Amino acid sequence: MGFQTPMYTLSDYLEKTRDGRIQLPDFQRGYKWDDERIRQLLITVLRGHPMGVAMLLETNNALVRFKPRPVAGVELPPETEPEKLLLDGQQRLTSLTQTLTGDGVVATKDSRGKRLERRYFVHMERALEDADRMDEAVIAVPADGIIRTNFDRDILLDLSTTEKQQEHGYFPLSLILDTSEASLWLFNNEGRVNNAVASGFLAAFVTKVGKYQIPAIELDKDTDKAAVATVFEKVNIGGLPLNVFELLTAVFAGDARYYNEEGSDFRLNDDWLETKRLWAEHPVLAKVESTDFLQATTILATRKRHLASTSSRRPAISAKREDILKLDLDEYLEWRTPLREAFIWAAGFLADRHIFNDRDVPYPKQLIPLVVIRVILGNKADMHGVNGRLSTWFWSGVLGELYGSATETRFVRDVEGVPEWALDPDANHTPRTVVDANFVESRLHSMRTRNSAAYKGVAALIMAGKAVDWMENKHFGAVQHKDMAVDIHHIFPQRWCNLNGIDDEHRESIVNKTMLSARTNRIIGGAAPSAYLEKVTSEAGISDEVLDDILRGHLIDPVSLRADDFHSFFSDRREQLCLLIEAALGKTVQRDISAGMAEEDSSQFEEDSFAEENAEQDQLSSL
Repeated sequence: MGFQTPMYTLSDYLEKTRDGRIQLPDFQRGYKWDDERIRQLLITVLRGHPMGVAMLLETNNALVRFKPRPVAGVELPPETEPEKLLLDGQQRLTSLTQTLTGDGVVATKDSRGKRLERRYFVHMERALEDADRMDEAVIAVPADGIIRTNFDRDILLDLSTTEKQQEHGYFPLSLILDTSEASLWLFNNEGRVNNAVASGFLAAFVTKVGKYQIPAIELDKDTDKAAVATVFEKVNIGGLPLNVFELLTAVFAGDARYYNEEGSDFRLNDDWLETKRLWAEHPVLAKVESTDFLQATTILATRKRHLASTSSRRPAISAKREDILKLDLDEYLEWRTPLREAFIWAAGFLADRHIFNDRDVPYPKQLIPLVVIRVILGNKADMHGVNGRLSTWFWSGVLGELYGSATETRFVRDVEGVPEWALDPDANHTPRTVVDANFVESRLHSMRTRNSAAYKGVAALIMAGKAVDWMENKHFGAVQHKDMAVDIHHIFPQRWCNLNGIDDEHRESIVNKTMLSARTNRIIGGAAPSAYLEKVTSEAGISDEVLDDILRGHLIDPVSLRADDFHSFFSDRREQLCLLIEAALGKTVQRDISAGMAEEDSSQFEEDSFAEENAEQDQLSSL
């Protein structure tokens, strides 16, 4: 087995993926990247930052024969033979092949798993103005080029034609590697594009992206199958080059001043173990990672630099990998104790919202800006008004499903905007996450498992209301939640739904689920509600009237439930959940189903987003 490490231009890679000289081995998984990851990759390329290495295997190998298949989105004549197979870099090169060539339309998904078709544009003036504005400059739009709102009745931005793109100043990234077409678009437009902007964009981006290079590791044709399998395993184990924690461990250990003062090297790993020990009594923090702690530290350190700078171009507040690696030991030690305490505070913040364990945290990464905001606000974060606005921001992130991917930019925007707004709701700046949060009624139909952050959020909101268990006279506090083995269970059982023709979308929706103890769920079994409610009143020793009040605490209409009227129950509870979400967000939920214009259903989402989390029988199952 031999290898070489050439550099190829991006144009060269994409030319070869398009004509079939580079294909995938058939054992590679499918294309999976979501819309935001694609957008962030395009930002990386436009900035000229490295996007990693591609690994290729030469074909015509007497020892190995893998069936090839084209990169997703590429159609090739049958029997087109590749020169090389792509072992690592599939998601990146597939994304770039689809976005930067052809019509630029990508079959992708959002962070929730909803299928989308998107095209990508860059606003030329913003891109030229400041590298820090590149995140604002690159946008994704539907395949037809039109961004709509209000059930598609209103148009926010129309980029459906070349003329409209030019008028609005948005360059289609599908042209950026075709210099002649890009030049025609930039300069042959009857004055719709300013010549200075066109010239600047051509030089700064079209020319530079054309020269953008990606390093390759090329395995030669003498590589045997065992070696290929080993290499493939190594590069697909999650892509585990040294992470920032491991790199900073080495950097901090070499801090000479610390050694001179303390007589020993600083051991970051031991320090992290001590942090975890301090959090041991807070199971909701179990999934907080060392890199999360370092990101929070970096935001605070770069914020301090930003505030202290008198330059006209102050250093940016950042949570990016390259800025984490610039941390020095003094900065880490400065923020270590405040952050340790802030995470413990965050555990209490979550508990107040009836989120008690790590698997029920809607977005673990949202804890990063939350703890940074707590450090900035100090004890003011617990004041009624401030804490209430922090709650609105938190639920905006959860129910608006805004922390699903590529979160670093949102971290920074929220850290910049939330503290001032939390202290003064009349401030000019409303945090981006609060502004962006949106919920439509039909989303309740497609929220079916814990794969959805909003699903977990609604479950917590139900518990935080007037809900008590149906059998045991206990609210769902932290202790009771654990002792009663509380989980999310069906109201109309799966078996009953299957026997009565209730489709999957309605049966598995969060609308047909609530929080119950394991004991109550065993009583319910697979029976009709009219039957199991009699068992509940008998076993719990309560009247029908008392049980009806308990059901109302779960936002369930007792009349339709006792009548086994699924459709009336479902319609009423869907509305009750919309009201619950409105209270959490402080804004109106769009009633798209009620308006006869449903925007979403489960068929629009990837099937694995709705995989059952537990395949046990009704009386034992929970999602």
